[in-house]
Amino acid sequence: MTNEEPLLPYGERYAWGYMTTAIAVPVVYVIVMLGRLRGVPADQVDFQVPLFIAVGASIVLNMFLAPPPRKGRDRRDERDKAISAAAERAGFGALGIGFLLPFGLVLAEVDYVWIAGAIYLVYCASAVATSIATIVGYRRGL
Repeated sequence: MTNEEPLLPYGERYAWGYMTTAIAVPVVYVIVMLGRLRGVPADQVDFQVPLFIAVGASIVLNMFLAPPPRKGRDRRDERDKAISAAAERAGFGALGIGFLLPFGLVLAEVDYVWIAGAIYLVYCASAVATSIATIVGYRRGL
């Protein structure tokens, strides 16, 4: 039983863990921030600490939910590299398009809490897009 091959390739297992983190942590962050914004002007809300906690939690959770490769068993071949490259392009495209939102918020001179939140959420959306593209690449091929 210990020598069985995993049901999912390493790249797909990593993508599932990465996507779980990229969805769960921002949801908690949004809930916390909506609670802080209730009845308080946006320019008076302390958003820095929850944002740093969210980023730190994403890093720590990703270490556990996106498992490291197992030595000698999780080798990358040409298919893995092609799927990874295509997924990174998808994530970068989502990031590039998504950053129009915080850019627009800056131009509209809205409060920092909204700009920082938008930047964080666009980054998370990019991570989700990368993960989805990776999973689709493994499930359906390129």
